[in-house]
Amino acid sequence: MNLKAFWQHNQPLILLALPLLGAQLAQTGMGVVDTLMAGRLSATDLAAVAVGTSVFAPLMLLIFGTLLATTPLVAQARGAQQLDRLAHTVHQASWVGLFMIVLAAVLMLNAHWVFTLMGISAAVADLASGYLQALVWGLPALAFFQVLRCLCEGMNHARPILWISLAGLLLNIPANYVLIYGHLGFPQLGAIGCGYATALSFWFMAFLLSLYVHWHRLTRHFAIFSQWQWPHFGMIRHLLWVGLPIGLSIFVEASLFTTIALFIGGLGEVVVAGHQVAFNFTGLLFMIPLSLGMALTVKVGHALGSGNAAQARAVSFYGLQLSLLIALVTALFMWLSAAWVVQLYSPNTEVQYLAMGLIKLAVFYQISDALQVNAAGALRGYKDTRIIMLITLFSYWLIGLGGGWWLGMGANPWGPMGVQGFWYGLIAGLSFAAVLLVWRLHTTSRDFHHKEPSS
Repeated sequence: MNLKAFWQHNQPLILLALPLLGAQLAQTGMGVVDTLMAGRLSATDLAAVAVGTSVFAPLMLLIFGTLLATTPLVAQARGAQQLDRLAHTVHQASWVGLFMIVLAAVLMLNAHWVFTLMGISAAVADLASGYLQALVWGLPALAFFQVLRCLCEGMNHARPILWISLAGLLLNIPANYVLIYGHLGFPQLGAIGCGYATALSFWFMAFLLSLYVHWHRLTRHFAIFSQWQWPHFGMIRHLLWVGLPIGLSIFVEASLFTTIALFIGGLGEVVVAGHQVAFNFTGLLFMIPLSLGMALTVKVGHALGSGNAAQARAVSFYGLQLSLLIALVTALFMWLSAAWVVQLYSPNTEVQYLAMGLIKLAVFYQISDALQVNAAGALRGYKDTRIIMLITLFSYWLIGLGGGWWLGMGANPWGPMGVQGFWYGLIAGLSFAAVLLVWRLHTTSRDFHHKEPSS
């Protein structure tokens, strides 16, 4: 490895990824806070948050992922110095977000039949349904925040997202305390209180970011809020063409964990709670490679927008090397910290034991997970998104979830392994995706590089 070139290419990537990581951790921290605080009330409330999240998280990531099409469009416009296009992009992305939250709200308000179908107990299903109904109120703010976030990140201006996300987390903690446990005259709402607290935080974050974009000197001249724009179906079609494969890819990966939570719902509250603790902790650490992948999208987009395909290829593969190094550190931290981390989530020793075993299984897919998410991030900078969707559909659902179900609940030679079998399937699916996505990045970046002299 050329250490000098490694540092030259990765230093600006790290500087961009760090505030993105802080923002991701703060937003993911809301889910961690919900899980921690609900788990301290009862195992039933913890299971309800787990089951409710199994519906909300994939839908949220589908919306987030689709709107991520805004980031490479903004990044390439910035690289090409065509900033007059940005207000139009933001307005049309907002229409896309509005359409998607309507669909998400319909699904969330009718999730009870899914819980019944999966054999989840009535007590958990009722609380989970209430949790989702409360979260629906925050969907408009969540979608608009994501659009404005993509604008700022595409402009290589991620620091305000960090501070605003931290502000949302800081509001979420006392709001959870009041609404979950019943203080200051409010009734004790348990898991349902988590939903209302999170929805309130979404609105707070959207309000702060709107003020920032409207008034800050770096973004106010875009005149985002000065003129209403009706839907432009050509632009909306392009956003969906680029963004929907991103959203579906992220949705498919997230649904691996959340669909497992539904499949194992009939195995008891302890199993569901243990899976949720492991998923929550590993998901928090996943924000590190995910943030690096988001930074790769921006940096690759900037390089291509300025017409430098060789730089885009170099940024991509030095970024992959950095992701490997980070994955090794993360895996070591997981292995050493699992025993005491699970104690923070639940006092139930059965939940702790199960979660600790699942976290140690997660150690084995850290490298493949880091490679696949960063290869996908670089490919999004090339706006090469549909192949990502096809690879993830095959790898995650057929190999990961299909293989996991066969090992966990099917008639395999070793007998049903329960929730552990599903996690073995995750290892196989993520590894397969990593190989295919890295190869796709190699061929795509090579083709762009070869075309550069004639472009």
